[in-house]
Amino acid sequence: MQVITIAARKGGVGKTTLAMHLSVLASNPGSPALLLDIDPQRSLAWWHRLREADVPNLIEADARELPDLIEAARREGIGRIIIDTPPHAEDSILGAMRVADLVLVPTRPGPLDLAAVATTLELAERVGKSPLAVINHSPPRTGQGEPAIVGEARAALASMGATVAASVVAHRVSMSHAILTGSTVNEHEPGGKAAAEVEALWREIEARLSETERKAR
Repeated sequence: MQVITIAARKGGVGKTTLAMHLSVLASNPGSPALLLDIDPQRSLAWWHRLREADVPNLIEADARELPDLIEAARREGIGRIIIDTPPHAEDSILGAMRVADLVLVPTRPGPLDLAAVATTLELAERVGKSPLAVINHSPPRTGQGEPAIVGEARAALASMGATVAASVVAHRVSMSHAILTGSTVNEHEPGGKAAAEVEALWREIEARLSETERKAR
């Protein structure tokens, strides 16, 4: 079983949005992913109630329940778990990081958002995790190259010692439309640019998880 924790000490960077979209891609036929919503705002649970599809599964939980919930999920044959965390509750974030096989740290490419990433990286280091930073809500590409602000964000994250995902998820209206219908862009607008970006990120996450499993053997 693979556990992905999405964490950031700053709100508004798209943790919950990524959890929604990745959870559908993480679900396999006969093996739906499990979402654990430990953010008291319960935005993930709100989206889940809008869904008509049966997958993914979702449990609203407290961080203290994570070890027991994960063990129960393992016994039931759940293949993947994605944990959405609150931005400000340090103990909850640490608890979710401890049980993770991979920690994702999303950030917008703006300077104030990037400045807040360092504190999240420090928490991950405290529990022995090597997180993957994800540039989220970026300006869309308008040509062949990345927007300058994305390149600057990559450099800033690298200077903090972060591993940065090659995939970037742009801020697109289609993602908001999908969420309001209880779906994801991969369901709402398959073949679109937003869907392609999320799929690329998921392939990168799968490769990281496979590499982690290989090293653990």
